[in-house]
Amino acid sequence: MPRPERIQYENAFYHVMNRGRGRQTVFHNDNYYQAFLDTLAEAHTRFDASIHAYCLMKNHYHLLIETPNANLDRIMRHINGVYTQRYNRLMHTDGPLFRGRYKSIIVDKDAYLLQLSRYIHRNPIEVAGTEKIILEYYPWSSYPAYINKAKPEPWLARELTYQMLDQHYRYAGYKRYVEAGIDDDIKYFYNKGNLAAILGDTDFKEHLIEIKNEADGIVEQIVRMSEKPTPDAIVKAVAMEFKVNIENIKQKQQGLRMVNTARQVAIYCCQELGGMTRKEIARHFSFAHPGSASLPIKTVKRELTNGKIKEMDGIYKRLDMVKPA
Repeated sequence: MPRPERIQYENAFYHVMNRGRGRQTVFHNDNYYQAFLDTLAEAHTRFDASIHAYCLMKNHYHLLIETPNANLDRIMRHINGVYTQRYNRLMHTDGPLFRGRYKSIIVDKDAYLLQLSRYIHRNPIEVAGTEKIILEYYPWSSYPAYINKAKPEPWLARELTYQMLDQHYRYAGYKRYVEAGIDDDIKYFYNKGNLAAILGDTDFKEHLIEIKNEADGIVEQIVRMSEKPTPDAIVKAVAMEFKVNIENIKQKQQGLRMVNTARQVAIYCCQELGGMTRKEIARHFSFAHPGSASLPIKTVKRELTNGKIKEMDGIYKRLDMVKPA
């Protein structure tokens, strides 16, 4: 039976969840939690994901995400895929980490954003089944930042929640709101054995149907943008942007020559945009060993940070991909 198509549109809000396969631990210590937060930061920068709340537990996570570019699938492919790679490096293992397809619930912002924010931030208490956990000291949740007990991540979007709470003293007001407990309707919704894909009333659901019908003409474009480009497509795009021959990029250089920036960028893009492993990159670019791909990838990352590579915007456009922020 085919999986249901996700509804994606600009500025949509989602409650996203996923857990480890067989409920296995996915965050073993601070290094793992921080690696996941680093991945969220990248999703914010590259795909314009707005993270309004998060809570990371040992074997699962909760996110409240807004998608200005209607690209939830792309955002989550990055978050789950890149974190799995980092987890495997930390654990010196390989293979899938999460149980499979992430669960996403599209949310009526006006009716449920506040309640959902509270639900996510109370997750440590609800999972433990006790009030003994002091939420303001739970380090892997956005709640301490919301009540000014911790420095917020630079990508954490708090302002909308504060505006909807409409309290003069935002930190103390939000703390009182969370401590008041979960609403009955939210508790009922999340206690269902099979969660619905929409958190909203009848009018909101009808609105989503209208959006879906209007979007039929651009669904193909959204799907195409969410697909990973092939290595050949990447090499061609890089060659065109740098105005060099494809063979100059694909052939391994011998001896001491000038740095081949186009080849380095193509290798970097094959990993970052194409999702290729270093073993696959080595095979495609005629390296003797997968480790040989590390240096050009690190070099391009450094040069991008320093603003020395100007061709990336053009490469994204040629590949018909979402331009990174």
